Amino acid sequence: MKFSMGNKEPFHRKQFHQKPRVSINIRNMKLFFHLMIFLIVIPLCHSGFSEVSAGIVTDPLGRKVNVPRNPRSIISLAPSITEIIFALNRENLLKGATLHCDYPAGAKLLPRVGSYVGLDLEKIISLKPDLCIAIKDGNPQHVIDRLASFGIPVYAVDPRNIDSVMNTILSIGGLLGADKRAEFLVKNMRLRIRHLTEMVAATPHKPRVFFQIGTAPVVSVGTRTYIHELILLAGGINVTAGDTPYPSFSREQLIAFSPEIIIITSMEKSDAFEQVLAEWNKWPQIEAVRNKRIYVADSDLFDRPSPRLIEGLELLVRLIHPELFGNNK
Repeated sequence: MKFSMGNKEPFHRKQFHQKPRVSINIRNMKLFFHLMIFLIVIPLCHSGFSEVSAGIVTDPLGRKVNVPRNPRSIISLAPSITEIIFALNRENLLKGATLHCDYPAGAKLLPRVGSYVGLDLEKIISLKPDLCIAIKDGNPQHVIDRLASFGIPVYAVDPRNIDSVMNTILSIGGLLGADKRAEFLVKNMRLRIRHLTEMVAATPHKPRVFFQIGTAPVVSVGTRTYIHELILLAGGINVTAGDTPYPSFSREQLIAFSPEIIIITSMEKSDAFEQVLAEWNKWPQIEAVRNKRIYVADSDLFDRPSPRLIEGLELLVRLIHPELFGNNK
């Protein structure tokens, strides 16, 4: 998918030479033509915006979306999308966001359009967006269809692994005329990943990791998730790898896994880590419990497919391989 970004080639002017008498020749006409192009192109490049052509584009879900020319009124339908738009320095285009869009701080000031699984259709329409950006894993299909029926274009993304998270950043950057910034963000993410994977490559042991994302029931992550990928990149083994993206387990089942490390996150901000830890401490047969290697981590670093996933990876490396940082635990 390509978007017309305008003329970015440098403009070179030829020097004018004064003539004894005024005449219009081919050379003068060419100079006049070049000057007019120069005067047109400069405004398009003002303030770092690139010109985005209107037209039908295909989103990652294979849907045809009529994207407006240079959208200026955008509603984000998920926290990760809001984070990406802020990272692209296009937050001035945001006119609304979902309830849990709380990062960075400026996102808290945006008008709310319901939760990303319970969107407020009337509120969205009242804000008169010229583009909504949705996510497949969460936003209800029927609401997306209704928005489209009201003539509001909805571009949907579907990040399933780290590469597709990066592609999401690039595609949203293309929609918002922020290609260069998107490329910079993705390049930075790749460099940080390479640095961390080079660090863990020299470690002789890969600990068995249980990553808990839910407390009642106990839910973990399967192979087809970006958290699984982060565990592998951080030099660990995901003991719940398998075809089910988010499998649930009983405590008894976990004894057979005997993970060396347990990492707990939860979307429920009110959950007390001490209570969860007390539950795990009932099972000293598990190696991580016996060796006191149970950790709590900020769920936002793992639940949101945004540039902050790399911060989640950095945290995982510290928890799984503390010896790389001069710590024994």
